[in-house]
Amino acid sequence: MKIGLYFGTFNPIHIGHLIIANHMAEHSDLNQIWMVVTPHNPHKQKSSLLDDYHRLHMVHLATEDYPKIKPSDIEFKLTQPNYTVNTLAHLQEKFPNHEFCLIMGEDNLNSLHKWKNYEVILQNHDIYVYPRAASGEIDAQFVNHPKIHRVGAPILELSSTFIREGIKKGKNIRPMVPHKVWEYIDHNLFYRK
Repeated sequence: MKIGLYFGTFNPIHIGHLIIANHMAEHSDLNQIWMVVTPHNPHKQKSSLLDDYHRLHMVHLATEDYPKIKPSDIEFKLTQPNYTVNTLAHLQEKFPNHEFCLIMGEDNLNSLHKWKNYEVILQNHDIYVYPRAASGEIDAQFVNHPKIHRVGAPILELSSTFIREGIKKGKNIRPMVPHKVWEYIDHNLFYRK
């Protein structure tokens, strides 16, 4: 099975994440998309993150009606901070019959050369890239790379930060998150402070 790994803190998961994941599941050769909830991204401050299991639960709520999209807590069991190269090695060892690929926005592709052991990732894994409105110029080494596949997914300008700030200011953000996710956020009074 060919699995696309869509990494994120999902703080919270929103409809933009689901639209990208579903587009990859339906319009590429990937069989499944695993939404890998990152407990601690080395590039984000941990203090701003909601508890790992609350974020994982929201991903479960958001994806339960999408059979090709699965939540994953694989990084919860790994040393933190997590690095993608380590997660990929762990998954390949745990699931030797699966082929794991990365899903990322063009903005992340621009910084791929800064990732730990990015050459190892590119040597062993395909990368599926979706467009972003503001992504800058792509590093020349990645433009025609045989392991990098551009997917014409919808361009969405929606962020978890925007949603958190909206909740804090008392704005109605319900259209931006799946209904069950909104109910969970509202019931638990998340992101109010």
